[in-house]
Amino acid sequence: MRFRANLHVRHLLFAGVAAVSISAAANAQDAAAQSQAQQSPDQTAAESSESTASTAPGDEDAPLGSGNEIIVTATKRAQTLQDVPVAVSVTTADTIERAQIRDITDLSSVVPSLKVSQNQSQFATTYSIRGFGTNGNNLGLEPSVAVFVDGVYRSRAISQISDLPDVERVEVLRGPQSTLFGKNASAGVISIITKKPSFTPHGSLEASYGNYNAAVVKGYLTGPITDTIAASISAGYNRRDGYLTNAYNGDDMNNRNRWFARGQLLFEPTPDFSFRVIGDYDKLDEKCCGVVNLRPSAATAAVRAVGGMVNDYRTPFADIVYSDVVPTSKIENWGVSGQGDYNFGHFKLTSITAYRETRLNADQDVDFTSARLATGANVGQSTIKTFTQELRLASDFDGPINFLLGGYYFNEKLKTADQIVYGDDFRNYANILVGGPVTSPPNDLAIQQLEGQISALTGTNYAGQFFASGQGFFDKFTQKDESWSVFGNVDIKLAEPLTLTLGANYTKDAKDVASNSVSTDVFSGLDLTSIGQTAIYAGALSQTLAGFGVDASNQAQVAAFASANPAAFAQIQSGAQAYAAANASDPSVNPLLALRPLQFLPPLQNFPNAVENGKTRDGDWTWSARLAYKFNRQINAYVSYATGFKASSWNLSRDSRPSLEDYTALVSRGLAVNNLVPGSRFAAPENSEVYELGIKANWGLASANLTFFKQSIKNFQTNTFTGTGFVFANADKESTFGIEFDGMVKPAEPLTLSLAMTYLDPKYDSFPNSPFGDLSGTEVFGIPRLSAVFGAEWNQPIGSNGDHLILRGDFDYSSPTQVEPGLLAFITTNPDGSRNYAPAYAAARPFVQEVTNLNASLTYSLGMGLDLTVWGRNLLDDRNITDVFDSVAQSQSISGYINQPRTYGVSARFKF
Repeated sequence: MRFRANLHVRHLLFAGVAAVSISAAANAQDAAAQSQAQQSPDQTAAESSESTASTAPGDEDAPLGSGNEIIVTATKRAQTLQDVPVAVSVTTADTIERAQIRDITDLSSVVPSLKVSQNQSQFATTYSIRGFGTNGNNLGLEPSVAVFVDGVYRSRAISQISDLPDVERVEVLRGPQSTLFGKNASAGVISIITKKPSFTPHGSLEASYGNYNAAVVKGYLTGPITDTIAASISAGYNRRDGYLTNAYNGDDMNNRNRWFARGQLLFEPTPDFSFRVIGDYDKLDEKCCGVVNLRPSAATAAVRAVGGMVNDYRTPFADIVYSDVVPTSKIENWGVSGQGDYNFGHFKLTSITAYRETRLNADQDVDFTSARLATGANVGQSTIKTFTQELRLASDFDGPINFLLGGYYFNEKLKTADQIVYGDDFRNYANILVGGPVTSPPNDLAIQQLEGQISALTGTNYAGQFFASGQGFFDKFTQKDESWSVFGNVDIKLAEPLTLTLGANYTKDAKDVASNSVSTDVFSGLDLTSIGQTAIYAGALSQTLAGFGVDASNQAQVAAFASANPAAFAQIQSGAQAYAAANASDPSVNPLLALRPLQFLPPLQNFPNAVENGKTRDGDWTWSARLAYKFNRQINAYVSYATGFKASSWNLSRDSRPSLEDYTALVSRGLAVNNLVPGSRFAAPENSEVYELGIKANWGLASANLTFFKQSIKNFQTNTFTGTGFVFANADKESTFGIEFDGMVKPAEPLTLSLAMTYLDPKYDSFPNSPFGDLSGTEVFGIPRLSAVFGAEWNQPIGSNGDHLILRGDFDYSSPTQVEPGLLAFITTNPDGSRNYAPAYAAARPFVQEVTNLNASLTYSLGMGLDLTVWGRNLLDDRNITDVFDSVAQSQSISGYINQPRTYGVSARFKF
C-alpha cells in the first residue's frame, strides 16, 4: 500500500509537468521564437565581464544585467542586486575562469562566509556558511548547507564535487532559506546556475597546463536546432599528479583525474512557455586522501616495531606520507532534469522534475601507516538514487501584493557498505599493545599467553584466534527517505519605499533505516566483564580454601573438602560468587577490563529489532519575516527574521549505537550483543533561526553592503571521530554573532578594488553531552573569527581592436583558530563500557590554522575572442593543517590533513 501511494504521488507530480507542457503547447506561436533569440557572443562576453548577477534556482531565465543595474532573483523575483533584501554573495563566470576556480572547494577562496573542507575522501567534503555546516564523513547526515544545480537539490556533497561545468554564476545565500527552497536549507544555500542554450551559435574552447603536470581541457558549444529549439553541450577533463608522495611505494597521492559531460535542450515555442531538459554525467577516479602524523606516541613506536613507518611529525609539510594501501576514490554522478515555465496573465507556473544517481567506491588505509595493520577499509561502497519534484506559482501584479506558492517532493534510496579487515602485522602490533616486549623480528607471545588464559577461563580454545589476519568488521546499511513540503511567501508594499515580506514552510520527513553488519573480530566479541568475573571467582575461592589448607588447583583435595564439609563449602562458594559479581566491573579487581581499548571492532546491534524500529518521522514549520525600506536610489536597508529545519539524521557507521533508553531495554530483555554500550543511533532534528539587519548602498563608482546578524541552531547535528569510530550528538544550542561586509570601488576607470569580510563570534551556548565533555559556553573550534578576501582587478584596453590586459588578484585571509578539540589520551572507560572525555582538549591539541592565501592571474584578452592567461593559486605557498583527529587504534597519537601547496600554470581560451 505504501509503494502504491508513492507511485500515486509521483504520477500526480509528473502530471503537473505535463499540464504545463500541454497548456503551453495549445497556445504555441512559432513566430515568437525569433523574439527570444539571445544576444551575440561578443555582447554576451562583454556583458559577462561586467556582471555579478544573482539568481535562485527556478528563475535562471532572468536577465543578467550589467554594470550597476544587475538583475537578481535571490528571492525568486527579479530585482536589482542593490535592491534585493537578502545576504547573498555572487561569483561570476569571469571570476571562475580567471581565478582558475575548478570546484566548490576553490570557491571558498573568494567567498569568506563559505568554508569547504575535504578530509578522508571526497565524500567527506563539508560545506559551512557562517560557521554552520555538517561533517560530510557519514552518508547518513544530510547537509545543513543545501546545494542546488539549476534548481535541482544535490543531497550529498559527493554529488557535486566535480569541476564546475558551463557555469554562468554561483550564488551563496547565507542563513536559513526554507521558505524559498523546499529541502534542508537550515544554514544556507549554494546555488550553481549553468548557461542556457542559445539561439545564436557560439562556443568556447579552453586548455590549461600547470605544475604537477596539471592539464585541463574544456569545451562548450551552443546553437539552434530549429526556430524553437536550441541545444548546448559541454565537456571537460581535469588531471594532475598528486602533491603528496607515498614513501612506502613512491606513488603520488591527492591527484586529480576527473571528467564531465553535460547536454541541454531548450524548447521555446512562445514567449510565454519554455521547457529546458538537462542531462549530465561526471566521473572521478583519484587517489585521495593522504594523512600525516602530527604527534607520535608509544603506539607509533609499536607501529615501527612491526616494520611500519610514519612521516616525521616535525615536518608535516614535506608532503611525505606512508601507506601500504593505495587510497582510491571512485565516484560517478549522472542525472536528468526538466524545467517548464509557463506565463499566463499575471502568473508564472514553474515545474522542475529531476532524477539523479551517485555511486561511490572508496578505499582507504585506515591506520595511515605503512604497517600492514589493516588491508584497507572500503570506506564507501554506496549508491544514492534521488527523485525530486518542485512546483511553483508566482504572481506579478501591478498592485501592492505579490506572492509565491510552492510544493516540493523528495524521494531517496541509499545503500552503503564498508569494511575494515586486519592485516598480517596487526597481531604482532596488538602483542606490543598488551605489554609484550619489542623484539626483532616481532612476535606474538603475549597474545598467545592471553589466548591461553581466556581459553582456560571459558573452556573454549582460542589459540591463534585473536587479531588474526582477515578478521574484521563488515557494515551494511540501507535508508529510504521520503519527504514533502509546501512553502511560500508574500510581498506587501505598505508604502512606496516600505515592503513587508512574510514566508512559511511546512516540511514532513520520513526515514526508514536498516543495518546488516557483522564483526568477525573474535577478541572484540568477548565479554571481558563476564570472563573476568569467572577469574575473580576462581581467585576468591582459591584464597578462601587455602585458609583451610586446601589447594584449589588440586581437584581431589577440593572434592574431599566439599564432601566432608558440604555446608561450609557451599558458603565459601556463595561468598566467592558474590564477591566476583560485585567486583567484575571494577578495573582495579578485574584486570581484563584494561584490555577493552583493544576491542576495536565489537559487534553492532543490528536494527530494526524488537526495541528499535529504525524509523523517524519528523515535521515542522519554519517562518520568515522581512521589512525592507528604500531610502533613495542609492541606499536601502532591511531587517529580517527567519527559521530553518533539518530532519533527523541516522548514524550509518560501525559506531551506530542505541540510545540509553533503548540500550536499557535491550539489556533487560536479553537481546543486547556483547560489549554493547549506549551511544548515538541518530541525531534529532535541528532548528535554526537568524535575526538580520542589512544596509546596502551603491553610488555607481562604489558600493557597500553591511550585514549584522545573530544566528543560532538548536540540536545542531555533530559527527565526531574519536579514534575508533564516529559519534553522533546534538549540540543543544550553538550560536554566533556576526558582521559581514562587502564593497567595491573604482578609483580609476581600469581599476576595481573589492573587499569582503566576515566576523564571527561562535560559541556553544549549551553542549553538556559532547564527545569531549561539557563544552557549554566555549568557543566553537575550527571557525575563524575573521575571514576576508581582498580583491583587485586592472582591466586596461589596448589599441582599437577590443584587446584588453587584465591583471587580477585576491588575497584570502582567515585569522588563527584552533583546529579541533579532543584527544583519545584523555578518554577513560567506565565499568559499563561508556566513556568519559576530560575537557583538557585545548592543551592537548595545540594545532592552529591561519590562512594567508594569495591568488593572481594576468590575462591578455584579444578582441577576436582569444584569452591568454598566466595564473597562480596559493602563491605564498601558505601551508596549514586543515583538520586533526586521533590516530586510528594508536592511543595518544594525532594525525591530520594538510592543504594544497602552490600551483601555477598557463591557459588559453577561445570564444567564438
